[in-house]
Amino acid sequence: MSTPEPAQSVPADSSESTGQPVVVPAPAPGTEPFVSLHTAVVLLAAVVIGLVIATLTVLSGAHPATAAITGLTAAGASTGVLRNLIR
Repeated sequence: MSTPEPAQSVPADSSESTGQPVVVPAPAPGTEPFVSLHTAVVLLAAVVIGLVIATLTVLSGAHPATAAITGLTAAGASTGVLRNLIR
């Protein structure tokens, strides 16, 4: 029975020693994400803001339909602002 070979160490990235930037190849066509990370973060933050506003509206005693419209309005209004703030 043979003994397993010890793990080999991987050399450090050559760009660290030479100071040259690392070139990352472009993704193959058709493998791009459906939405960018920036778009996903902006939309997620807008949804959270809309849910918070809708919840506060319901807790203040308003009708749930009014709270839903208020939350949707807050989410829509915050999207443009978040787009400019999150970069």
